[in-house]
Amino acid sequence: MHRLYNSLEPRVMDEDMLKLAVGEQGPREEAGQLARQEGILFKDVLSLRLDFQRHGGGFVGSCTSAAWIPQCVGIKLYPNLRLEPAKAPAPIVSDILRIDSLWEFENLTKLQLDNNIIEKIEGLEQLVHLVWLDLSFNNIEAIEGLDTLVNLEDLSLFNNRISKIDSLDALVKLQVLSLGNNQIGNMMNIIYLRRFKDLRTLSLSGNPIAESEDYKMFVCAYLPDLVYLDFHRIDDHMKEMAESKHQYSIDELKHRENLIQSRLEDEQAQQEELEKHKAAFVEHLNGSFLFDSMYTEDVEGNKLAYLPGVSELLQAYKDKFVIICLNIFEYGLKQQEKRKLELDTFNECVQEAIQENQEQGKHRIAKFEEKHLLSLNAIRDESELTNFEMKIVEYGKDIMELFNVLMTLEMQLVEQLEETINMFERNIIDLVALFIENVQSLMAQCRDLENHHHEKLLEISINTLEKILKGDVDEDLPDDLRPLFVDKDTIFNAVGASHDIHLLKIDNREDELVTRANSWCTHLVDTIHKNEIMRNRRRVKEINQYIDHMQNELDSLECSDVID
Repeated sequence: MHRLYNSLEPRVMDEDMLKLAVGEQGPREEAGQLARQEGILFKDVLSLRLDFQRHGGGFVGSCTSAAWIPQCVGIKLYPNLRLEPAKAPAPIVSDILRIDSLWEFENLTKLQLDNNIIEKIEGLEQLVHLVWLDLSFNNIEAIEGLDTLVNLEDLSLFNNRISKIDSLDALVKLQVLSLGNNQIGNMMNIIYLRRFKDLRTLSLSGNPIAESEDYKMFVCAYLPDLVYLDFHRIDDHMKEMAESKHQYSIDELKHRENLIQSRLEDEQAQQEELEKHKAAFVEHLNGSFLFDSMYTEDVEGNKLAYLPGVSELLQAYKDKFVIICLNIFEYGLKQQEKRKLELDTFNECVQEAIQENQEQGKHRIAKFEEKHLLSLNAIRDESELTNFEMKIVEYGKDIMELFNVLMTLEMQLVEQLEETINMFERNIIDLVALFIENVQSLMAQCRDLENHHHEKLLEISINTLEKILKGDVDEDLPDDLRPLFVDKDTIFNAVGASHDIHLLKIDNREDELVTRANSWCTHLVDTIHKNEIMRNRRRVKEINQYIDHMQNELDSLECSDVID
């Protein structure tokens, strides 16, 4: 049974609807008053219920049955706050047709959207912390829009119109999957679920697939780690029977899965290696990639390769060119290790300086707080007004002295870190500059090889032209090569075009490397400076807040205490 459109107009989820939900079942009493005054930020919401059902007066409690025709809204904001039902009727809200406007709920872990008329899973991309999602009793036809929900553990799509289980690959932590009362009819959907190693609870009852005599046996055999199927615990006897019945097919499937897994691991290893090479700015320089790329778009050069003697010339050129590329590659990896070591050493120095400074600050605060309560109690117990005022002034000086000490420590740390950062900046800039300089020198060697090859190729081409004109050519030239040997200008143009393409490829690769290396260095240094500015601002704010708190405690002592 699927949800039907009712007499109220279906709605797209919007900010007004969400604010209404937050307000209706946010915290009550003092916490509620404070929340209404300051406003509840959507980013602070951890659990949200929007399971709408129409019910004469407005928002009601949990909607657990599809037999109810309308709408209830609820929300749970904080785990430590008990939420109470709304005491006053709220406006009737129509069924949700489309999910939207949830991007601000960035820390949401639980979302309940059952008993609506939602047709498409969408608008959930920002909810990356979601653990529990209920979309049951809707009109959803396809599983989609869940690619960013990598922390999802519990997913309910019960009572929809889904015919295929797919597009769940990103849900690597999935433990509970409810897909009962849908239109799933192909047993191969079960095999798709084998990739979810943590899946322990599965519901498929009410689907055409569940009507098969072999349904339970098949599921138990192909999902051996499953604990519950259709709300019943799977006993060991059933598992043994299922495994025995489908053993041959499962063995074949496991073999295929192992091959696929091995290939995926190889691809992942290759990708990780590529990322390492990219970090060193030398990806694809550990082979003939750059050389091969020079001939990818070089039509004339590929034709000229068929000239007598060019094949040997080309091979010698390639061998020497690749050796230079390998030298760049190996040098780049070594320099990357040096840069990484420099950065790691810098980070260690920064953390040590911050930690040492914080320990000094904690020590001074601890000494201050040792006599903090004693000082406050002494002031409260003072019966003489003159002594009372003197102690107030004395304690105020102690607070100001602590403030000065903490701020002095922070200024010392700022100066220390500034010196460390500047030294690191000089070192990393020098390392990058040296790397670029040496790479450019090696790239110049590539150009020298290209220039030498160009001269030799031009020499062979001119000699071939002269032989053609004299009729002394020993070998027949390919048909697509003959049009080039009309006159010297045509030969010069063809060889020159090939040469220009090669030089452009070399220049582009060098420019790319230099640009990326310099950009990385600039971004790194800028980020370090910005992080230090933010750290300093946070620390100064912490100091001020702490001192303000101490001062407020002192200010709260009224002279009336002395009179009393």
